[in-house]
Amino acid sequence: MNDSLTKDEYDALFQITKLKRGERPNACVARNTKRLIGLKYAAFEKSGQLILTEKGQTTLFIKRCIDGLRAVANDPLTKLDTGVATFLSKKGHIIPRPSGDGFDITQRGQESLADIDSKTAPKDV
Repeated sequence: MNDSLTKDEYDALFQITKLKRGERPNACVARNTKRLIGLKYAAFEKSGQLILTEKGQTTLFIKRCIDGLRAVANDPLTKLDTGVATFLSKKGHIIPRPSGDGFDITQRGQESLADIDSKTAPKDV
């Protein structure tokens, strides 16, 4: 089974995190629920509440990190979420700018982005 998610499925994962107790999921979440549960990104609690699994939470965090790395590559003054900035800094993908505002992408970060882009690029048939 293919675990790659579509943009709509990523959006549904994010929206699941915003669901309040007892709230009905919107159309985006509803149309993607079956696949997300099948891939173990989401699950229903005993109460019937739709929640993200640990796999779903990890996937969203990784997506936020990749998006943050791309944002820094395009604009060093981009504001990053604290958790994302900490993770990318610890992994050596970004470093704080000497001026104190924003981040610079490292060689390792550029290589990681190139690797990610090469894996997600459409394949010629």
